[in-house]
Amino acid sequence: MTLTSAVSRAALAGGLLLAGTSLSSAEELTLWTLNFSSEASNEAFNKITSGFEAANPGVKVTIVTRGTDDHKTAIRVAAGTDKGPDIYFMWAGLGLGGEYVKAGLSLPLDKYYAEYKWDDELVPAAASFSRIYEGGRHGVPFTFKGEALYYNKALFEKAGITGTPANYDELVADAEKLKAAGIPAIAFGGTVNWHVMRLMDVILEAKCGADKHDALMNMTVDWTKEACATDSFAELDKWAKNYILSPFMGIDQAQSFNLFVAGRAAMMLEGDWLVQQLAEAGNLDDYDLFPFPTGTNRLYGFAEYHYVSTKSKNPDLAAKFLDYFNSTEVQQSVLGKFSTSSINKHVVYDNLRPMDKKWLDIFNTYDKVYMNGDQAFPLDVTTEYFRVINEVASGNMAPADAAAALQTFIANKG
Repeated sequence: MTLTSAVSRAALAGGLLLAGTSLSSAEELTLWTLNFSSEASNEAFNKITSGFEAANPGVKVTIVTRGTDDHKTAIRVAAGTDKGPDIYFMWAGLGLGGEYVKAGLSLPLDKYYAEYKWDDELVPAAASFSRIYEGGRHGVPFTFKGEALYYNKALFEKAGITGTPANYDELVADAEKLKAAGIPAIAFGGTVNWHVMRLMDVILEAKCGADKHDALMNMTVDWTKEACATDSFAELDKWAKNYILSPFMGIDQAQSFNLFVAGRAAMMLEGDWLVQQLAEAGNLDDYDLFPFPTGTNRLYGFAEYHYVSTKSKNPDLAAKFLDYFNSTEVQQSVLGKFSTSSINKHVVYDNLRPMDKKWLDIFNTYDKVYMNGDQAFPLDVTTEYFRVINEVASGNMAPADAAAALQTFIANKG
């Protein structure tokens, strides 16, 4: 766990101080979020928080950052105590974000959406997740992200692959070409449950189609009665045995990224944030990307949100900070640091790198999204989903038994 005590008081470069009433008395605001893999993201976050402090003399903003799993644990503990942050990061959706809404940790923000006119500022698709919860609107978008397959151009060329696959079968054929050339097709880190899960999610979308995939995630159909579910676990088993850089269950996502940039595997299934990480690690011209070819015309992606905690002693200040964070001027100043696209719809895009431009084209092409499984499922089902995926990927569970194991848990959950 990393703890950054208090961010500096320096103003935003370029004079991007937004108009607002300064708070005369000393007030504190605490925000819990993730460690960022990109140093540019860390710097942008500190730039925003220090700018807010400068615009509001007497306010002290404390940022606490943790790794993904440690952050989830800390939020879970906070939900059961009388202490916690003023604002916390969590993914949108009924799974992760929804668990804490249900637990009473998230404050409804309807009055702040109205007061600050956030719907006039935010990208509609990103803000739409705030409406999926019962009892009011919860959370404000931090990022809206797509996930796709990044690939090493030189390794594709070495395997004789001259174009990107138009469908799932063509993708598998390309994986076979890579295998024949002695190149692992893709890299994953198995010690973090959510990484290999991404492969299962996209296979389900490809094998089951949009409607049936949604029904499986919504638990309105029986996993054992949908042949595509068992077929998908069989495909996951095939990828684990033939195409994933091994051994993968003993490494984490960060290690798999290092192996990818070292040329040890041809592809990674990652989000648009990887563009900046690749730029920092090497030459962007060595890579390209394409959406996972599911045939459903939906983009794999998710929204990340900032939620105001019910533990906050000053929710008005928390909402003011979020309004500042997502304002046009501030979002313009950190464009590309957190994500390829901004959640503020008034931001202007200029001088884009080719890969950033490709992501914008993807976002403009797809108007429908399917979410990561750990955001679609409730938390308890997510845990079982992780377990079953890991067992299949490790070779400890036959694909034919996987759907039954997951369905049994769903049927018996309280």
